[in-house]
Amino acid sequence: MKHDKRLQMLAYKLRSVRITSGLSQHEIASRLHKPQSYISRCESGARRIDIFELQEFARVYQKPLTFFVENPSVVLERK
Repeated sequence: MKHDKRLQMLAYKLRSVRITSGLSQHEIASRLHKPQSYISRCESGARRIDIFELQEFARVYQKPLTFFVENPSVVLERK
C-alpha cells in the first residue's frame, strides 16, 4: 500500500537524520520529553506520527518540515 510506503520512508528519514546528527534515541527522547520507546516506535514505522509531532522532530533536528515528507503536496491533498 502507498500509505505503508510513506510511513516507512518517514521512519527511515527519522532514523537517518538522528544517526547523522550523532544522537542517541535517549537524547532525542529527552529533547522531546518522550520515552525512548516512543522514538524507537517512530523510527521503526510502528507508530504513526501526526503533523504536530513531526513539527517537534523538525525543530529538534533543525530541519524544515518538508525534509521529512517525500512529496510535500501529498500532505495537502484531501481524499
